[in-house]
Amino acid sequence: MADSPCSHWWHAPFYLAMSLTLVFISISTPYHSGPDNQSPSGHMLAFNASRALRAHGGFNTIATLLQISPELFISRPESTLFAVQDSAISNLSIPPWAMRQLLRYHATPCTLPKVELFKKPPGFCFQTLLQDKNLVITNNDAKTGSIMINNVLVSHPDLFIEGPFAVHGVLGPFDPISSAVCNVSTDQTNLVASNPTDNIEWNIIVRILGSHGFVSFAIGLNSILDGILEDYNNLSSVTIFASPNSGFISSPSPFLDRIVKLHILPRRFTHMELLAAGNSSLKTLVPGYDLKINTYLEFLEINGVEISRPDFFLSKKFVIHGILNCFDSEEFSNSFRS
Repeated sequence: MADSPCSHWWHAPFYLAMSLTLVFISISTPYHSGPDNQSPSGHMLAFNASRALRAHGGFNTIATLLQISPELFISRPESTLFAVQDSAISNLSIPPWAMRQLLRYHATPCTLPKVELFKKPPGFCFQTLLQDKNLVITNNDAKTGSIMINNVLVSHPDLFIEGPFAVHGVLGPFDPISSAVCNVSTDQTNLVASNPTDNIEWNIIVRILGSHGFVSFAIGLNSILDGILEDYNNLSSVTIFASPNSGFISSPSPFLDRIVKLHILPRRFTHMELLAAGNSSLKTLVPGYDLKINTYLEFLEINGVEISRPDFFLSKKFVIHGILNCFDSEEFSNSFRS
């Protein structure tokens, strides 16, 4: 007996949520009138790719987004999109603004058809349209035709190839946690190997901070590294909250040590994980002093300070979040003096 229209009533919440997400993305994606992705040929590529995805089936959400907001995925004609299947998207439970960020993490401003992907060795790292976020090839077996990116299988390679634009289907969304650390030198295709048994790459952290506008914080961290290595030599991961203007570097040595450690958590928390933690507390490297999470609709604060650059740099062992100001609260200063 044929299913009645009401037999799939449980799909309704997902379609409603996705409709709201599509509306949010379409109106929040900025329109640029540059010659690249706004050219007639760029729109035609997006339209043709959308038709191909619909014809294949199982990628209707991405196909719709390609039609209404091609700028979300195509920054220039040379682009590659990793399309997530509808079944995987329906299992996501994140707000529209986070969905927009996640989708941009699946697009890269270079042409990578299947034949090019097979030429890249495991560990090859390439940029995405999400600022400071990269993808990495984690498995590449030309004999079996298997390619994995961020440990997710490319299930439908070359779903669409036309000129400089390529689209591949993937089984699920890429998790930024699964990505590796790209070399912070000018060659962004190199990878810094990360062995699970290695110590945290503090020297790389200091370099990243110093080269991306957090110079004073990098100086403060570097000055207390010996103490951190001596007292916390068994750390397996850390979270760092860095402020661009860290006036505390001129503070006396004992206070400097504590205030820098106040900005470091002995565990790795991505922005999504902090949001999921809700209004809870976070242990720092300062014994007995925790940070308070305050979540809002589209952002969160730590100890009343907004995270201005979430997931600024992400690796398997550490994550750096940019914050507007230091956690130099009067409460902490008084507790230190006492």
